[in-house]
Amino acid sequence: MTNCTAGVQLHGPCNPSDLAEQVARRSYGKLVAFLAARTGDVASAEDALSEAFAAALADWPRNGCPQNPEAWLMTVARRKFLDAYRSTQREAASEELEDTAAIPVDGENVEIPDRRLGLMFACAHPAIDAAIRAPLMLQAIMGLDAARIASAFLISPATMSQRLVRAKNKIRQAGIPLAIPERSQIRARLETVLDAIYAAFAEGWIDAAGTDVARRDLAEEAIYLGRVIVELLPNEPEGLGLLALMLHAESRRRARRNAEGDYIPLAQQDSSLWNAGMIAEAELLLHCAGAMNVVGRYQLEAAIQSAHAVRARTGQSDWAAIVQLYDALFAISGSPVAAVNRALAIAELHGAQRALEDLNAIASDPRLAEYQPYWAARAELLARIHARREAHYAYSIAIGLERDPAVRRFLEDRQKMVEE
Repeated sequence: MTNCTAGVQLHGPCNPSDLAEQVARRSYGKLVAFLAARTGDVASAEDALSEAFAAALADWPRNGCPQNPEAWLMTVARRKFLDAYRSTQREAASEELEDTAAIPVDGENVEIPDRRLGLMFACAHPAIDAAIRAPLMLQAIMGLDAARIASAFLISPATMSQRLVRAKNKIRQAGIPLAIPERSQIRARLETVLDAIYAAFAEGWIDAAGTDVARRDLAEEAIYLGRVIVELLPNEPEGLGLLALMLHAESRRRARRNAEGDYIPLAQQDSSLWNAGMIAEAELLLHCAGAMNVVGRYQLEAAIQSAHAVRARTGQSDWAAIVQLYDALFAISGSPVAAVNRALAIAELHGAQRALEDLNAIASDPRLAEYQPYWAARAELLARIHARREAHYAYSIAIGLERDPAVRRFLEDRQKMVEE
């Protein structure tokens, strides 16, 4: 059977700081989830683990790297966690923690239970405000600090920190379980987790050129979270679909801007600049998801990107397949975004006039009034049929709604072409 998941292994000669960084990257969320599983106190687990990493950076250079760094960190963090609970007189909680089997520091073959998925479900619980689910997941699972997350989400560090603290308090006070839901509920709840991961990726995707380090890193961290989901739930096709979608999108980052920083739309991108390795991995994930015969939104969106990726081999996107996939996506989501993109695909197959008819059919949807891609698509299609006045008006609205300076310049140039 094709292996659709591949775990990340700790490797290389022992350099204490490098080893700590590798463990943090691979195991931060795993250790936090294990510590917080009994009490639901994510903040205290994070504090204890932070102290354990500080202890490691002091101890490992003197005494050498442990055989099992995860177990070493867990042993120290668990002691710190218990001490913190005792010092605040939370005796009942500390007694619950006492019956957790101690993990030997030098236990080479000790395996710490992986409870990250339960932590992810807690971060995406319906009781947690939807706007903070993605940032909370990035901090609890990845260990990103509030300032870094705030920079990516264009929120002040103080505001982000307050929101994260409130969310963690909500998990503890409301007794939100750090556990995987019942099998009958897992698919519905998993969608919320996947949406939070995709929201994080979308924030990172806004910086097309990757010049904003915080945003570029955010896209990378979201992809890593996608890999965690695939690793922990390898038989969930929508998890595979989301990771495939993100990899397809990320594969085109280098082609989205030219050397001068100008925006390059997908149809005009140099496909030789697309990352072939990411595309191949995305295709494998999509193949594995398809073999499960359970179709969902993220699989369809990834399949649409796959049909575009055909251009790297043939020189032409598979527009007929793209239209069919958008039909299926709209059928299950009712999303006007899918309808707008379907209209653009229709234009490639049947011309701009037919596409405008389809676009007009959804024009009354109030969700489109401030949706920039709708106005940009409308302007482009109107320009193609030489309806210059209407195209100029639609471009003006699209320009006013666009926050990316490069895309705004592109739209302004298109508008000038209509005027000539």
